[in-house]
Amino acid sequence: MPGPLLEGETAVITGGSSGIGRHVAETFAEEGARVVVADVQEEPREGGTPTHELVTADYGVDATYVHCDVSNLEDIETAVDAADAFGGVDVMVNNAGVFRQQSFTEVEEADFDWMMDVNVKGVFFGAQYAAQKMLENDGGTVINMSSVAGLTGSAGFATYCMTKGAVRLLTYALAAELGPEGIRVNAIHPGIIQTEMTSEDVPLTGGETGAEFRETIPSRRFGRPDDVADAALYLASDMASYVNGESLVVDGGLTNGT
Repeated sequence: MPGPLLEGETAVITGGSSGIGRHVAETFAEEGARVVVADVQEEPREGGTPTHELVTADYGVDATYVHCDVSNLEDIETAVDAADAFGGVDVMVNNAGVFRQQSFTEVEEADFDWMMDVNVKGVFFGAQYAAQKMLENDGGTVINMSSVAGLTGSAGFATYCMTKGAVRLLTYALAAELGPEGIRVNAIHPGIIQTEMTSEDVPLTGGETGAEFRETIPSRRFGRPDDVADAALYLASDMASYVNGESLVVDGGLTNGT
């Protein structure tokens, strides 16, 4: 029988304390990966044991938490450097992001800068520093978390759509540049995933509005964080060894079904 899919690998996951990032960390750990959880807070937003402690207890892998504001380059470097204690970064998951709804004509410069700093700058320099490390070793894999909002426009989300579209094109450019060096770069485009971001930050999944929205999804349900985590596992593993510069859409058919 083959061994775990990520045995011997080390993954750095930004935004790894909560939501999608937490499930990515669990899924990777279950498949043998050592994990660096990089986030602005250690406690999961949904409650429970901190992610790095959870994966160590449940899966017996080495894991650590590093405070990381991805808009701060020193924090990004500290998070990636933390992987050196486990043999160096093999998989970089640029998952940290922010999500807000706001009328285009009401967006202020501070709002714009905040979302750009987290959703674009954080991904750009997270990928850059991880790639620098990977180039010194035997290559690796970068997974950038975009969104279906990076594929289609949506009223009330102009800034968010712009940032996620930037992540998509950055992914393609990096795949072309880093592919010859043994580094694969791909993007995941989640649809509406049930997390605190979509139930509290921007309430899309509850009440009558949520029920109506769910009926527009061909699969007739909202996504779960583990749906995205499974996609990340595929891209991180050798199952996707010939997948590079790709957008993997995980949305229940929403984008192409409406």
